[in-house]
Amino acid sequence: MARNKVNAAAQHSKQYDTRDYLYSVVWSEEDDAFIGRVLEFPSLAAHGSTQAKALSEIRSVVQHAFEDLQDSGEEVPEPLNKRPYSGKLNVRLPKYLHRQLAIEAAEEGVSLNQLISTKLAATGWASEKPRVSKVSK
Repeated sequence: MARNKVNAAAQHSKQYDTRDYLYSVVWSEEDDAFIGRVLEFPSLAAHGSTQAKALSEIRSVVQHAFEDLQDSGEEVPEPLNKRPYSGKLNVRLPKYLHRQLAIEAAEEGVSLNQLISTKLAATGWASEKPRVSKVSK
């Protein structure tokens, strides 16, 4: 009976593809290999002699993790790029910075939210395109 509950839980679990996750591959001098990691599974890593091999290996490890989680009736972590975001963010910051931003927003005739959104967008690090993988050496 316990096995049936596990199977039922696995069947109701959302199905994701290993390509849905955020991967990174970096060179490790210590290991003398490329190390692949996946953001949604921080305890997983795999190595390869090339960037492509490390990426292929970590995707294989993620696939095995899917199977293990499903076999035990556990939920597979939702990929970050599949999660809904509200667009709301509460940020704690020093009082002096809050004051400076409020003054700047008033001087520019915009809301504080609009000023902060504009400043974040202007840094160039944020984009609407999903990041699939990051490879570096």
